[in-house]
Amino acid sequence: MIMETTADHHTRRSFTTSSPSSAVGFTLLPSELIEKILLSLALPELVRVKYLNRSVSRIASDRAFLREFNALSSSATWLFLYKKRSWHRDAVLQGFTSGSSSWFRVEIRDPIRPGGGESLYFLTAAGNFFLFASNSRKEVIAVDLAARTARTIPPSPLGPRGTSSWRRSGMKLVVSRSDRNKFRFMFGELVDSRPVLFLYSSETDTWRSVEAREARGGEWSDHIFLNVSNGPEENLVMGVRLSDGLDPQPVVVRPRFNAAEGGGQQPPSAVGFSWGNVTIDRVHVYGDGYTMVVRSKGGDGGVRVLESMELWGLDGDNRKWRYLSGVPVKIMEVIRKPYKAMVGCVEGRREIGRINGVLMCNFEGLWDVVWVEYDVGRKEWSLVPVPDCKMMGLNLAGIAVSSGLTMSESP
Repeated sequence: MIMETTADHHTRRSFTTSSPSSAVGFTLLPSELIEKILLSLALPELVRVKYLNRSVSRIASDRAFLREFNALSSSATWLFLYKKRSWHRDAVLQGFTSGSSSWFRVEIRDPIRPGGGESLYFLTAAGNFFLFASNSRKEVIAVDLAARTARTIPPSPLGPRGTSSWRRSGMKLVVSRSDRNKFRFMFGELVDSRPVLFLYSSETDTWRSVEAREARGGEWSDHIFLNVSNGPEENLVMGVRLSDGLDPQPVVVRPRFNAAEGGGQQPPSAVGFSWGNVTIDRVHVYGDGYTMVVRSKGGDGGVRVLESMELWGLDGDNRKWRYLSGVPVKIMEVIRKPYKAMVGCVEGRREIGRINGVLMCNFEGLWDVVWVEYDVGRKEWSLVPVPDCKMMGLNLAGIAVSSGLTMSESP
């Protein structure tokens, strides 16, 4: 795997960044202990220490080790942010995983090499694949960090699309279960008032479009969900069964919020983004068949303060959103901070039984990251500590919560 990553700041105090004598001492440890330590690292850290000496490199290159490392790494959850800067100054993704204590910089300039003045927006990610939208060329570019290559995805049946046409909760990137080098990219849209799924396959380099039918109940464990439209009274959510592969049979459900269950009369709400409008007391962040309801209290000068966060999921009869759980008060006391602008995303990982909610809150040019995780089985919340992302005064040009990066198992 060819991947240049460096610790952005607050670098972990370990042998990965310590003195040469410490590094030598590490290499003198028993091989079984070295392997155990290597398995605990985030992928960028493993890439750095892999070349300490021949013995470490031999352990980290062993196929059995790589299979075990990839199994652990693929279950990890990453948060990726993209800074909006000139390509001549910076072309970097920032990545952070809860298993680490630092942000990592992921160089993407070489694989993409856009023309002068190119404006890109980070759409989504899964595994080693990252999708960017070009605003000037109205194209989608898929970057494979492992192979260090990029490809332009052909236009969908809807034609070329600018960055403003893409909705985070309405699209999904899925890496093949049998081959990590292949992926499917899908999104849902209303076409002449009809819900339609658009599916791209990297294996065939082609698109398919399928009109969705109304759901009649059923099991959702193998489905992914795309938000086709989010109205004040009703949502249109599309379910796609992963096992259908390249022959999808999408269905739609139309859940509504029950005002009584949510505590009575619901205040005005915004979808996914808030500029601190004093009339907006509630923001809905959608993703993967879940809704994170973020409530806030207004103050002077358009400043708002986070008050509560709730998680809602699809009800069994597909007719309403069902309240699942609220973030505990002790966590809210830590994250209750002022903001003037906010954007967020929700990612549900049914294979590991966890749901992640991330908010990017901006106050006076300073971006603050709030990351909470809900364990479905234990019905427990946890707060993921996130170090400063160093984005003072910068624009956010994309955010995604993704499954873990993996190493190539090829010799």
